[in-house]
Amino acid sequence: MAFELPPLNFSPNALAELGMSQETFEYHHGKHHNTYVVALNGLVEKNPALQGKSLEELIKMSYNNAELTPVFNNAGQHLNHSQFWDSLSPKGGKLPGKLEAKITEDFGSVDAFKEAFKQAGVTQFGSGWAWLVLSPEGKLKVTKSANASTPLVTGEGKVLLTYDVWEHAYYIDFRNRRPDYISNFLDKLANYEFAEANLLAA
Repeated sequence: MAFELPPLNFSPNALAELGMSQETFEYHHGKHHNTYVVALNGLVEKNPALQGKSLEELIKMSYNNAELTPVFNNAGQHLNHSQFWDSLSPKGGKLPGKLEAKITEDFGSVDAFKEAFKQAGVTQFGSGWAWLVLSPEGKLKVTKSANASTPLVTGEGKVLLTYDVWEHAYYIDFRNRRPDYISNFLDKLANYEFAEANLLAA
């Protein structure tokens, strides 16, 4: 069965007053993400060894495999973007109680967490992602990855929340001001309820 572009959980203009325009979603979700999905389906169609595999299986089997680098890039970007859309909310920026308590326990304060999460994205050279994960030891941790990489293959933990620092994620709305885009995400757009649900499920 072919992979599909996941629908947004909100209308494309729902975040416009919060700093992420409908035009951004038309390009980022409708064009960029869709291109990864179409390319991945084409690669799977041509290779019987890839057929019938889940997205996660494709990512794991293509990781650090030079012959399957295109598969990893497109599968990784499909997964990462799907997690990013879930990490956004028109009612974002509000920390629910259990997540806030865990953040305070593991980072010392909400402000310290936000600063660490922001710096992960600011210091990611070039394209990539910043992640809030629950480590195998049960601690919240902030990390980052380049290009299409994901904690699924680095073993750093279960993804709770992510944001995209490829330029196409913010250039329409923030031009080259990546730090401003990240601050806006953390304060207004981050779906912390999604992060808490992932934490409780883990």
